[in-house]
Amino acid sequence: MGQPDRYISEQDNESLPKNKRLLRDLTSQNVSSGFISSTLVMTGPALIILQAATAGHFSDQQTINWMFAVYFFGGLFGIIMPLLFRIPITGAHSISGVAFLATVTAHFTYPQLIGGYVMSGLIILLIGISGLFTKIIKWVPKEVIAAMLAGLVTNYVVQIVPDVKTMPIVGGAALLSFFISMKISNRIPAVMVAVMVGFITMFLTQDLHSASKGIAFFLPSVQTPEFTWMGLITLGLPLAMLILSNDVAPGIGALESSDFEPPIRKIVSFSGVFSIIASFFGGQSANIAGMMTAICSSSDAGMKSKRYMAAVVSGVLTLFFGVFAWKIVPFIQSLPEAFVSMLAGFALIGVLISSLQQGFSDNKYRLSALFAFLIALSHVSFFHISAPVWGLVVGAIIAKTVES
Repeated sequence: MGQPDRYISEQDNESLPKNKRLLRDLTSQNVSSGFISSTLVMTGPALIILQAATAGHFSDQQTINWMFAVYFFGGLFGIIMPLLFRIPITGAHSISGVAFLATVTAHFTYPQLIGGYVMSGLIILLIGISGLFTKIIKWVPKEVIAAMLAGLVTNYVVQIVPDVKTMPIVGGAALLSFFISMKISNRIPAVMVAVMVGFITMFLTQDLHSASKGIAFFLPSVQTPEFTWMGLITLGLPLAMLILSNDVAPGIGALESSDFEPPIRKIVSFSGVFSIIASFFGGQSANIAGMMTAICSSSDAGMKSKRYMAAVVSGVLTLFFGVFAWKIVPFIQSLPEAFVSMLAGFALIGVLISSLQQGFSDNKYRLSALFAFLIALSHVSFFHISAPVWGLVVGAIIAKTVES
């Protein structure tokens, strides 16, 4: 009896020169998955970065540096890692990290923010090298982290309601397309459909007089960090925990659920290395992306041995998005504020739903999860420490004392 065709094709593939093998491994399925994956990170998350930059009163150059850093180095991560390990390790940046930063940027100077990003990357790197990933995540119950994140993003999602009232035609079309997509297709993310329909409807119905302001091209520059204990405790540590729990863990889980054997220590360590590099250019992280890895590693991406190319395609598109940040940022800045706010809310609906489910699905930590959620939702800061950090602290204390 002869060998299966699939086995023979994979053997033939291994005998090809590397460059020809890469081209042969490109299929319509993995290209499609890679395109969907990259579009997901290039729509809503980019708008949230602009909102966070506005909250921190960033200059145009600082904002463009941020956008360049997370997309260029996130895309580079998503090219190098799948080519190195031949599995669909997909790179981007942390959307939950950006949502967190929107609450803290006003409390730090720009160099202190850069210092916090560097320390966050170092923490991730050290955790990856030491192999302490699982133990660190268990120190604060995942339910508390998830509830804190839910409280953090709730205000973004709630903002959809007044924004739809402000722009009823655009908002109504985006909302309707979101629900229709949720009903009929699991293949294309509903948030991506809502963002695209929102853009199309706005350009067809709104009279946009204000052109985007021209910003001359400039090379991204290395930023000077300032390291403080406050930055470590209230910025570096929480950001690292968010990246590890909401990006790294789901990404590794997605690979394992698709029967891949991810090199966990190397994925965590490289996420730390790339995040450190991105931080020196103004970005908070460049790491494995949970949702995007789930898209690129699923059966929809085609033959298992070729799915890594979906991550490569996603990485290339994401990288080019970063290269053209100097054009993209002024364009987004020219859009109506209600429109940007509304699409940012759509981008975080999935995060809110999954965070609420994870935070309150277990009876054991419901009280600590509730307090973490409420404190993060309050956006009240004490001693220059933001509400999400207090939510983690109070939630962890309740979990370890009252609910232990």
